[in-house]
Amino acid sequence: MAGLPNLESYLGGRWVAGTGAPALLVNPATEEPLAQIAAGGLDAGAALAHARDVGGPALGKLTFGERAALLRAMSRLIHAHRDELIALAMANGGNTRGDAKFDIDGASGTLAYYADLGDKLGEARVLVDGEGVQLGRSPRLFGAHILAPRAGVAVHVNAFNFPAWGTFEKAACALLAGMPVISKPATATALLAHRMVQLIVEAKILPPGALQLVCGSLGDLLDHLNGQDVLAFTGSGTTGAKLRGTPRLIERNVRVNVEADSLNAAVLGPDVEPGSETWNLFLAEVAKDMTQKTGQKCTAIRRLIVPDAHASAVEEALAERLAAVVVGNPSHDDVTMGPLATAPQLRDTRAGLARLREEADVVAGDDGSVAAPLGAPAGKGFFLGPVLLRARDSAAAQIVHELEVFGPVATLLRYGAGGARAAGALVRRAQGSLVSSLYSDDRVFLTEAVRHAAPFLGRVYVGSAKIVGQTAGPGTVLPQLAHGGPGRAGGGEELGGLRGLYFYMQRTALSGDRALLDAIAGATVAVTR
Repeated sequence: MAGLPNLESYLGGRWVAGTGAPALLVNPATEEPLAQIAAGGLDAGAALAHARDVGGPALGKLTFGERAALLRAMSRLIHAHRDELIALAMANGGNTRGDAKFDIDGASGTLAYYADLGDKLGEARVLVDGEGVQLGRSPRLFGAHILAPRAGVAVHVNAFNFPAWGTFEKAACALLAGMPVISKPATATALLAHRMVQLIVEAKILPPGALQLVCGSLGDLLDHLNGQDVLAFTGSGTTGAKLRGTPRLIERNVRVNVEADSLNAAVLGPDVEPGSETWNLFLAEVAKDMTQKTGQKCTAIRRLIVPDAHASAVEEALAERLAAVVVGNPSHDDVTMGPLATAPQLRDTRAGLARLREEADVVAGDDGSVAAPLGAPAGKGFFLGPVLLRARDSAAAQIVHELEVFGPVATLLRYGAGGARAAGALVRRAQGSLVSSLYSDDRVFLTEAVRHAAPFLGRVYVGSAKIVGQTAGPGTVLPQLAHGGPGRAGGGEELGGLRGLYFYMQRTALSGDRALLDAIAGATVAVTR
């Protein structure tokens, strides 16, 4: 459309306009056009060559401490432009101000965390992995493992829901490890990621080739990857499987990390009495996770697993909390939940809600319709109110364990006899989740529940009376802890402190004269696993 900003890609050290029919970016609360992206005509091969020939060597010359300084400068720059970036997130993502801060502060905070970590690694350029081992009859013959940055490119394909956090938590790990990045944000909400990269380029923080941005389609970029490159993807399981199955990636054994669908659960222990601190923590965090980012979080709670004795009380209390949610245009201060990000997202969420109703009844929210979203033009916007359902037969229900409805929707399931084992069995039926939470103060129940559920989870959050007021809840991804999950959740892993760097580094075994290995290791820092 004439007059709209065209979001260019940053490739080969310059901003490049794509060709072909443009995709439109809109305000999801008003449907007002904001920008456009034309994705054709980009030279993926040249972008990869620029990263390999320029960006990789430039990063490789730097120590961890010097790379840490780059991350810290990026973090401070993002924080300095926080208000501008919040406004973009509210306009293009449909975020409330609180949701926008959650995304943007997650980006700057993760960069700052990895900057601190890099400072501790100091003058090293490679890492020692674990303890060395004596290989012969004398200590002279010795063996050890090192981790060195891969001599390729980190390609990052990010989801629409966290254009800031998703982009820079991946970039923080790759850049600190010493790999150059080509980042591709989801088109629908690319305005925020584009502006953040634009600020970094203008500030000249990173060496040439260290960070490039693709706006629009990847084109044939994946067909140019080789065995030194890596691909990290966040998004739907269907798209993740398609990318992982790209013939070139299989042929060249390209390392791939996928974070995909996740039917996260919140389990209420039978010991938790209505009105107790743990009870109130459970209700507050479930309501928050259902509505923060309009339920468009990979860590959002989708399944509530509660004991028979308290199921009715949970329904009543949550219905009351959800009824207080004000849906509308997030530019209005009174709004506490904005729209879904896109028209297809609204369509898919409504279709998913209809599927869930095949085996569940609505407890609160009817069908999610919002008659008059606050501050939105009549008939405009991609709005859906929060919906709580109850499975008619918790033991027989299946759709709730198979279909992730990516919006403000959750389903309640009951468990009775069997306690922790029964609750854990329901958690496991999703066949892999990023995170699930257990709310209890009973150590026996928690120990048993974790034992049953942990093999199917990337993270277990334990909510109890002692942490009230100290925790950000299960929906917050922490850079200190691994983020990812088995099975349906993609089988990948990101972050987790130093673990976040390992995806971008090659583990190599060394053997030989211990004195020589010690000399090599003198430029390294031991890794604590």
